[in-house]
Amino acid sequence: MKICLYLEFYNFLNGILFRKIGTGLLSSYRNQQKIIKYLDVECVEKYDDSCEVLIINTPWIRSLSLIKKARKNGAKIIIWSHVTAEDAKDVFRFAKFFNPLLKKYLTYAYGLADIVLCPTSYTKGLLLNYGLPEKKLVVQSNGVDLLKFQKDEKKRNYYREKYELERVAIGHVGLAIPRKGIKTFLKLAHKFSESQFIWYGKIYSSFLVKSLPKVLPANVNFTGYADDAAAAFNSLDIFLFPSHEENQGMAILEAAAIGLPILVRDIGAYEGWLIHDENCLKAKNEEEFARYLDMLIKDGELRKRLGENARILAGDERNEGQAEKLEKIIYGLS
Repeated sequence: MKICLYLEFYNFLNGILFRKIGTGLLSSYRNQQKIIKYLDVECVEKYDDSCEVLIINTPWIRSLSLIKKARKNGAKIIIWSHVTAEDAKDVFRFAKFFNPLLKKYLTYAYGLADIVLCPTSYTKGLLLNYGLPEKKLVVQSNGVDLLKFQKDEKKRNYYREKYELERVAIGHVGLAIPRKGIKTFLKLAHKFSESQFIWYGKIYSSFLVKSLPKVLPANVNFTGYADDAAAAFNSLDIFLFPSHEENQGMAILEAAAIGLPILVRDIGAYEGWLIHDENCLKAKNEEEFARYLDMLIKDGELRKRLGENARILAGDERNEGQAEKLEKIIYGLS
């Protein structure tokens, strides 16, 4: 069997659009490359007529033409639902004005697939509400690479020294965009001034995204893109993920693989796999964020217990297990 795993614009101008960006989409795509290697099939990035399966990440305009070409050749089409109208709303300036159009477009594009892979049951529910048939929608985790993301004292020490982390480090790894909960992050930094808050991730220009405050608390550092995500996670003592909307949240699984205690906002995407007071803490509002963060800072045993359970969660979501599920999906299409 020959599979084309396609991410639009990935090779455009030698990958300039994905250089030093560090998105969950890119992490997912690279995970898929590793997952497919376990299947012992031929996998290419550029579609040709000999491909029997076309797997699309983000079905934009170029992807649509590939889908139509592959369909004519009898290939099966799988599309990852990494993007929904809900999670795109608060990414870039003016995005909310195009939201109704985006929802219609995604409904059409996902409808072209034989199978739509949904990172969580929550995403599946959203697409059902779009009007997509349930028989096309399959829940499939993005997975996590446990060989890349694991506890590493050398990486921890290197990044803590590089970014001058000497106290309890509370942080996030991901794009610095409003949807990810920057306001909550800064409010907590103001409240817990004795701890250090660090946000590793690309910072877009103010033309695209609302700017960060000109004056940040003294205990806060927005680093911009970090060239070693595993080191970034390792440098932290607590992983803070106050995002308002996700389809899964790759960074959560990566933090879990390191064994970090995780504090998230209580949103629909986490139902069924992130369990409050078992492998994470979930906050419903700003008051709960402050209360739970205070508990994590003061209670080392709580951090240890949540971190150990988070690592078990990551083990359940490891790439090898996702390969078995994907294999069944692919051969089920034949």
